[in-house]
Amino acid sequence: MTILHRDDTDGIATLTMDAPERLNALSDAMLAELQSGFDAIADDRDVRAVILRGTGKAFCAGHDLKEMQAGRQAADGGAAYFADLFGRCATMMQRIQSLPQPVIAQVHGIATAAGCQLVATCDLAIAADETRFGVNGVNIGLFCSTPMVALTRNIPRKSAFEMLTTGRFINTREAQELGLINRAVAASDLDRTTQDLAATIAAKLPVAVKIGKQAFYAQAQMTTAEAYAYTGDVMVQNMLDAQTNEGINAFLEKRDPDWS
Repeated sequence: MTILHRDDTDGIATLTMDAPERLNALSDAMLAELQSGFDAIADDRDVRAVILRGTGKAFCAGHDLKEMQAGRQAADGGAAYFADLFGRCATMMQRIQSLPQPVIAQVHGIATAAGCQLVATCDLAIAADETRFGVNGVNIGLFCSTPMVALTRNIPRKSAFEMLTTGRFINTREAQELGLINRAVAASDLDRTTQDLAATIAAKLPVAVKIGKQAFYAQAQMTTAEAYAYTGDVMVQNMLDAQTNEGINAFLEKRDPDWS
């Protein structure tokens, strides 16, 4: 059974997690499929934007607890399995942000624990109005330490710490106010709104978006002085591109650019 589907239309690749009976949990199989799917997209020059979505009642409910408990049965109590699991998950999450193309999370139902981490990791997120978000592992005695990495890079620290230590869910209004999602829409408008955003991005010059996305994450880890020096070099690189030259000339000449 296929648990991840890919559909490409007009430069937009849509990845759909399809394990609704497990709330699209990040099982070993799902992690492998997502890693493979993102790796393939990275090398596909026809793809200019990516949408990540899920089927069923939830976007993603985090790690597969049944698989994790099974891993505990090893002689070492699961230490090697757990280290490998969280390592594979971290690699997949980082792959999303290293992709040349922006990735939009299309979220519905719930996004919990590593599922919330997935939303926070994606470059953009659109959610249906009734969606709930949480890093609620603490409720079962497992602090969401790895989801914390993405969460604290999206929302204010005190808000993140409250979510992590109380297990409290937040709604889309609060998620938008905190910066976890870009906006919330009626469930009936979720597909269209996400597609419209992806189409807007897909219409831009791919090399400019690729350069910009890479710089966006790199400069965020630097001091202000380092960031200005780095992004100045990035601007030079971008300006020297022939298609950028065409875009600027088209603007000055009041015509559409020919990026074909």
